[in-house]
Amino acid sequence: MSSTQPSPALVTQRAAARLPRWALWSLIAAYVLPGVLGRDPWRNADLTAYGYMWSLAHGQSPWLAPTLGGAHPDAALLPHWLGAAAIWLTTPWLDAALAVRLPFALLLGACLGGVWYATYHLARTEPALPVAFAFGGEASEVDYARALADGALLALMASLGLLELGHETTPELMQLALVTGLIWALAVVPKRPSLARTAVLLLLPMLAASGAPALALMLALTAAVVCALSSHATARALVPWLALAALAAVLVALGLGAWHWRLVAPDDARTLLQMARAGIWFTWPVWPLALWTLWRWRRQLRKRHISVPLATLAVLVPAWLAMGGSDRVMLLMLPGLAVLAAFALPTFARGTGAAMDWFSVFFFTAAAIAVWVVAASIYLGVPAQPLANIMRLAPGFKAPQTISLWVLVPALAATIAWLALVRWRTARHRHALWKMLALPAGGVALTWLLVMTLLMPPLNYARSLAPWVNRVAPHVPAGACVQTGLPPPFVAALVTADRWQVHTKLVAPTDCGFSVSRWRMDRAQPVRPGWQLVALVRQPTDRQYITGVWRREGGSAAAPK
Repeated sequence: MSSTQPSPALVTQRAAARLPRWALWSLIAAYVLPGVLGRDPWRNADLTAYGYMWSLAHGQSPWLAPTLGGAHPDAALLPHWLGAAAIWLTTPWLDAALAVRLPFALLLGACLGGVWYATYHLARTEPALPVAFAFGGEASEVDYARALADGALLALMASLGLLELGHETTPELMQLALVTGLIWALAVVPKRPSLARTAVLLLLPMLAASGAPALALMLALTAAVVCALSSHATARALVPWLALAALAAVLVALGLGAWHWRLVAPDDARTLLQMARAGIWFTWPVWPLALWTLWRWRRQLRKRHISVPLATLAVLVPAWLAMGGSDRVMLLMLPGLAVLAAFALPTFARGTGAAMDWFSVFFFTAAAIAVWVVAASIYLGVPAQPLANIMRLAPGFKAPQTISLWVLVPALAATIAWLALVRWRTARHRHALWKMLALPAGGVALTWLLVMTLLMPPLNYARSLAPWVNRVAPHVPAGACVQTGLPPPFVAALVTADRWQVHTKLVAPTDCGFSVSRWRMDRAQPVRPGWQLVALVRQPTDRQYITGVWRREGGSAAAPK
């Protein structure tokens, strides 16, 4: 190789076998699709975002200044527009909550695809290629790149932090797709410069319109530094286009009023320790692989396959610290970490992969058994204790009498596929580079699918605010004006119920007949002159707060009890 620094990758052609496409697509489907069907929007951010989208689609909010009961969001307009457009285009054929989740499921799929293609192009750069053997037999460039790209995709799917947040309909998922797109654009610029220019001109302003203008500017700066130091003339030529894209992002943010700072710096060592613990869990297992990559490829840190993903982390890690360890910022780190993790695969010893395999086998098999036991208790009543625990934690939950084939068949298929994967991985040695990430990614997909099918009834009951709305409804007449100072998820639940005229207290009409408030149960009931308490309502799974329904004295008749 002509690179001045030797590559630490020693890869044979046999080790560059790619993951069978049918297996890869089945794994992606098992990861992306569960949770799209059969559930309500969940609190907190998921339901809040859905409330804004619903209000836009039903004409209760202006498109350039979305509101929820009169309150404004943090100017993440583009994701809200996407969800609102999905509702508007599919009404009345699809339920609004399902319509919103469809484009965001596509965004999650785009993230997975973006990481694959970014890794593929970066792995084909000369410094990233494996060492050429004296008598031949080293992996070919294309096969090596495909194997690493498969590994990056598996690493991203195995990341625990992506599991729940990646299946929400929040602005952060669009930000994740745009950050992934930027990594991909920087990866393809040597061979596809015109495509990369177009991408950055679109991605950075879109990121600003998605609620992250400061992040767009900082990513543009670090990307410009990486490109300016590149040995590729086409990459250096991208610097003016990045500057133009940054300017466009500033103009978009100013036009939409998107500049909102959320700085919450940690104030003591205990907070930093809590942030570190959360980060270790959230980014497992990609963070140790990424650190290993930085160590083994330390002589190539300025090379594109390391510097491109590292540039995004150079922005996101300080942002994570400045925002008090926000898990929403950690979510944006995952694509860069997954790309870096892929380049650790050709440098690992065999024993390290075996340790990860056995941990994954025991952990995810135990998790699957636990889910099946709880499911048997829910649907069959045997054993009785798991269902009793659910009834204690979620009062009012009614266990379904039968299990649908749409639930049982995917759960059985996923379990059988997991057993086949375990047998494949443990029965005989496999040489593929991505082998050590097959079980972690497969285990995550299995657990997610089982939970989103077998345990959906109690989980949806506990995470949704629909049971709370149903308890409020008998005490407020249909069409009544309701003012409230509740947190945004509760306001969204009242608004999307489509039963009342809901307003926050700041913008509520002075003659609004009903009010809904919430306070801690260990505190005295608030005294509200001019209002009569109609009912006290509890959220089924909340033992700390109680909700009061109030009627204005001298107003309309009390609601039926």
